[in-house]
Amino acid sequence: MVRLLAFALHSDEALEFGRGLSAEGEPDLIRRDPTGAVDLWIEVGLPDERDVRKACGRAREVTVLAYGARRVDNWWSDNAAAFMRQSNLRVLTLTGEETAALQTLAARSMSLTCTVQERHVWLASATSTIELAPVCRIAGARRR
Repeated sequence: MVRLLAFALHSDEALEFGRGLSAEGEPDLIRRDPTGAVDLWIEVGLPDERDVRKACGRAREVTVLAYGARRVDNWWSDNAAAFMRQSNLRVLTLTGEETAALQTLAARSMSLTCTVQERHVWLASATSTIELAPVCRIAGARRR
């Protein structure tokens, strides 16, 4: 569900899901320009700092959408200094409550509507609506 949220936040006709959760060295979502260069690399979860650094070297923009309840704060404090050195990195975090709310929307055949306005996201299914407010920890500038 967090990968789906990342897709909604960065929706673009060129945005694609990566090869899967078990593909090491591959993004969860990727957008390439017409020449094949990586415009946007998106990681979901709590990636290793080295993997984020490599992604920042390979892509014009890198976004990490971090989640994992209490582990997010520890991950952030362990990696913040290194992340701050990456000029093309943006890190967004979700709270444990937001992640749990996302799980409530998951269903075998689901249809979701997404609205993004300023720093808030509303996801609605046929039976419920949730509001998320991902926290932006770093908003790096896009590389030229």
